[in-house]
Order: sequence, then C-alpha cells, then structure tokens
Amino acid sequence: MKLEEKGGTMELGLEQNQLAVGERVRVKSVTVLAHDWHLLKKTVLDYRRADGSWSSLSRETYDRGNGATILLYDRARGTVVLVRQFRYPAFVNNHDGMLIEAPAGLLDGKDAEAAIRREAEEETGFRISEIRKAFEVFMSPGSVTERVAFFVAEYASHDRVAEGGGLESDGEDIEVLEIAFEDALEMVKTGEIMDAKTIMLLQYAQLEGLLDAS
Repeated sequence: MKLEEKGGTMELGLEQNQLAVGERVRVKSVTVLAHDWHLLKKTVLDYRRADGSWSSLSRETYDRGNGATILLYDRARGTVVLVRQFRYPAFVNNHDGMLIEAPAGLLDGKDAEAAIRREAEEETGFRISEIRKAFEVFMSPGSVTERVAFFVAEYASHDRVAEGGGLESDGEDIEVLEIAFEDALEMVKTGEIMDAKTIMLLQYAQLEGLLDAS
C-alpha cells in the first residue's frame, strides 16, 4: 500500500479513495497534522456498527512509538526503585509537574526487554540481570497508538553501576528514589504517586506477592 502526499494530506492511493481494513473499517483519508517530536494524524474513516449500518468518523491519533516500563524491587529489604522527574503536560493540568514514576522509555527500534534494560540503567544506575515480562497495555487508546510492555525485576545494592539520572543530552534531570514498598502503596492512596504505569506495576507486585506489605 502506497501513501501519496498531496498538499499536506497523505491520501491512500486506492480505488474510490477507500481501503477495507478487516470487515468493519474503511479508511478514506489520512492527514498529517504535525510531525515534529512525534506524528499526529487525522484520519477520516467509515466504521460498520454492530447493527450493520455504516457511520462516518474522524479521529486524531498520536504515534510516538511503543514503550516499556519496569518495577525494580528488592524482596529481602521490601523496597522499590522509582524516579522523580518534571512532566510538562502534568504541570499545565494543575500539578507541580514533578511525577514519581517507574523507569520507562520508548523502544527506539529495540525489542522491549533490551530497551527497558537500557532505560533502567540510564535512569536509575542499576544494571539488571534477570527480568520478567508482566503484561502489555494500551495506555490511552482513545488517541495514542502507544503499546507499553510492563516488566518487573529484582535488584540488589551491588547491581548499581552508576548514579543514574538520565541523559542530560535528552533534557533529562531525574532523581532516583528507593522507597519501602508499603510506603509506595500508601503514596498511591494519598495522591503522591499519580502516574498510571507506576500504579499498575505497584498493584501488580502486590497481587503477585512480589514483596510483603501490610
């Protein structure tokens, strides 16, 4: 399938300007709205409803690639490693912007496990040996195409090979936090932790019994 760009619009070069995708979607046109940091597109499509009728829809999608995130935990000491960094979108939505999160990042052409090993070391300074995949999630499927792979891994003090803090060349200024697991769960309740992927990983660890928490 070839996309032809015409006056800022990427049109599908197909008969009658339509494409049958499966049995319920016919893409009519795709317009690039922005392509700076990542790709924002507007798509006009026909969608066949459950009753068999067709409706015309217009959707915007933001494609930033896929990502991965990880919870580092010390079972013996009952601690987890999280990071704190400034997030401008949170800042403009009635927050100070300093979010406590699990390490995460985009795949950048790597497989998810390789990417999250890299991100964990860059952000926290810990070099992880054994890692386990928990699940994959679409974090905001109403508008963002990103699929995020979730991992967990045990760490020990001797696994820390650097200070962490992220890459200054990427504008990162990351604080590394080692927190008692039960304190992290309480921070979810109080709103100190508001990042969705981090909450999901902490709850997964609780459900799976990865650490003891009262």
